Amino acid sequence: MSDYAPPDTPLAVIHADHELLILNKPAGLLSVPGKGEHLADCLMARARAAFPETLLVHRLDRDTSGVMVFALTPHAQRHLGLQFEKRMMKKTYVARVWGRLAPATGTVDLPLIVDWPNRPRQMVDAANGRPAQTDWRVVRAGDDETRVRLFPRTGRSHQLRVHMLALGHPILGDPFYATGQARDHPRLMLHAESLRLRHPDGGVGMTFAVKCPF
Repeated sequence: MSDYAPPDTPLAVIHADHELLILNKPAGLLSVPGKGEHLADCLMARARAAFPETLLVHRLDRDTSGVMVFALTPHAQRHLGLQFEKRMMKKTYVARVWGRLAPATGTVDLPLIVDWPNRPRQMVDAANGRPAQTDWRVVRAGDDETRVRLFPRTGRSHQLRVHMLALGHPILGDPFYATGQARDHPRLMLHAESLRLRHPDGGVGMTFAVKCPF
């Protein structure tokens, strides 16, 4: 991460009210600060500059773009945290992956664990891994690549990236898991397209979405 050069873009607010702050995270920006002053710039810090009461709820990988929710009160943080814990949040991602992914729909059910010697990489481990499930639906398939929607049922670190790799179709531009031509792209082709949640004040269902930029 010594080459960390976060994009200098203004804060993209999708929605803000008395409990929720929904932002569009740009690719290349950390969700939370890393270790060291050079990794201090992150979406959390930028959010707090505009909304000082901002509290963390979840994270997106540095190289992933898209919808990210923050809480603006401790009550909202607890409420949203429970929704993630109980798998009540409905998340949809768009990815471009290497090769032709078939069949048109399916589920990856492979437990994951951190690959300690190669942190922060994760790996499939049937004996010791934590359960992880991802549903997929092909949007458009070509000979060289496939556009796919991904619906994670669990929220493990690097889950979508490792699950696509396990299918033999790494996400294009992935600096950890793609190799050769699959890696030769300007960014990780993974975008958090939409997030459905229940509002902490009253429980009304709300969906927030950001168009995929690639």
